[in-house]
Amino acid sequence: MELAYYPGCSLEASAKEYNLSALAVSMALGLRLKELDDWACCGATSAHSTNHMLSLALPTRNLAIAQKGGLDIAIPCAACYSRHKKADYVLRHDLQKRAELEDIVNFKFVGNVKVLSLLEAFHSRVGLKAIADKVVKPLTGLKLACYYGCLLVRPPEITGFDNPENPVSLDQIMSAIGAQPVKWSYKTDCCGANLSATSSSTVTPLVSRIINMAVEAGAQAIVTACPLCQLNLEVRRGDCADIPVFYFTELVGLAMDLPGSDKWLVKHFVDPLPLLRSLKLIA
Repeated sequence: MELAYYPGCSLEASAKEYNLSALAVSMALGLRLKELDDWACCGATSAHSTNHMLSLALPTRNLAIAQKGGLDIAIPCAACYSRHKKADYVLRHDLQKRAELEDIVNFKFVGNVKVLSLLEAFHSRVGLKAIADKVVKPLTGLKLACYYGCLLVRPPEITGFDNPENPVSLDQIMSAIGAQPVKWSYKTDCCGANLSATSSSTVTPLVSRIINMAVEAGAQAIVTACPLCQLNLEVRRGDCADIPVFYFTELVGLAMDLPGSDKWLVKHFVDPLPLLRSLKLIA
């Protein structure tokens, strides 16, 4: 199975461990991720608040490259996924804007590419059984709060994936690798996103509430599929409990006993190794 891959800027900077684990785990699952040639920043969290057409044209350029390759595209970053999904929606539903974007990007949209989050690609293209079949070290005893954030499943008319109010795909993947997702009500609460850079005093209370609710629900750690959420939950938590925040691909790789796990887990601001050692999930 092959998909085009748009890593986005974060996975080449603050979230290298997400990129490394995503590529390694995908390969081990038989999912070949082919990075887009000459991809560009999609504008992520800033372009849509400054220039609407620019916020559509930037991801449209990447979609044009993917269209040329003829492969559906997997995007690990929730913010990047949201921007590409929105551009794809506009191209499919707004003929006037489609014509403008085709002129700006100099291509003809044919709609043969589906935009997927990497979480959706794992859940719907690889499948839970295939993931479970690759587990050699089940993460028994690890209680996790599965955190989706704002953008992976919303707005539902654009994402069309999972339940926007109570998503379960990440929970199901964690169960497939032997971990224990806890029940909690803050799966899709906002962490403050890019306000972390301009107004950390706004973000810290949001993150603190998410961390506190995860701990109250009995979680020993949080797992996410978004580099900005992961960063915020680690560095903007204030005086909250020191529980680690994993990328879901890191935990799948750990359960598959892939050799690169030791290189990913040491890059975190909150050291996850004591928890994993206490549960005898690593030596």
